[in-house]
Amino acid sequence: MTVMAATKEEDEGEVITAIVPDSAVGERLDKVLPRVFAPYSRSQLQAWLKEGRITLAGEVPLARLAVAGGEVLCLQVPPPPQARWLPEAMALLVVYEDENIAVIDKPAGLVVHPGAGNTTGTLANALLHRYPVTQALPRAGIVHRLDKDTSGLLVVALTELARAELIRGLEARTIRREYLAVTNGCLVAGGTVDAPVGRHPRNRLKMAVTQKGRPALTEYRVHQRFRSHTMLSLRLQTGRTHQIRVHMAHLGFPLVGDPIYGARPQLPPRSSAHLVATLQAFRRQALHAAALALAHPITGESLRWESPLPPDLVTLVDALASDTKHNS
Repeated sequence: MTVMAATKEEDEGEVITAIVPDSAVGERLDKVLPRVFAPYSRSQLQAWLKEGRITLAGEVPLARLAVAGGEVLCLQVPPPPQARWLPEAMALLVVYEDENIAVIDKPAGLVVHPGAGNTTGTLANALLHRYPVTQALPRAGIVHRLDKDTSGLLVVALTELARAELIRGLEARTIRREYLAVTNGCLVAGGTVDAPVGRHPRNRLKMAVTQKGRPALTEYRVHQRFRSHTMLSLRLQTGRTHQIRVHMAHLGFPLVGDPIYGARPQLPPRSSAHLVATLQAFRRQALHAAALALAHPITGESLRWESPLPPDLVTLVDALASDTKHNS
């Protein structure tokens, strides 16, 4: 049996992917689930199955389904109540803080808030320890999120008044969030994606462009062009779950390394061994929250912060640039 967890920064909590062992051939799915998704009980898993939290090939299977072995199952575990979020001493890269707000430069791999299966080791746990006042705030003062494997800047409220003003700023689109991303394929020019994003109609573990979704607007421009890839500068006008990843995949230019909306590594002709190895080793979406600008929620002062590309993205961009230079 192979089980691997991949959390998503959404209200739905953690997503766990697992493979049905060959030894379970012919058994009912509901009887196999406890072996696949240990340590959850059969009754708990049956309840989640009825809620549509367990899917097979994007569909909710029947409990009586006879498994064939090798099926890939996805379990979406709801997050625990915030009352169970515990303070935890962790290193944080704080780029700004005062008595009202803090701006954090989040590394890739850090989950923003707890979910069942990862109740510790998240940004929220660290915030509760560093800023005890956040224990009185919903979601430990977190007003917007980054996916686990997206790096970069996010602002956190330290008071209820600041939290309310930041939420207002997000809704009014006065908080500017700028990203850098590397996509598969070469875009000719920048543009705007104005397409609603909502839950995928057949796979509730994914988001998609759908007419039943909420309005979503992403502006993008070409930052650097390579032989078979493009580095983009993007600005969010709305904040839907996975918005940039969904919008770029919708255009046909998915982000490099995206495990949900991406594709196999795209290799230009005559790729060097270094480029091939770099692309194959890049296992997260190539997305970085590079800049954040806002009016301070209390003083009104205009503030802006920038975050340099993390080392893994620097390595990726350097490899693509070197390949382009030597094949031009």
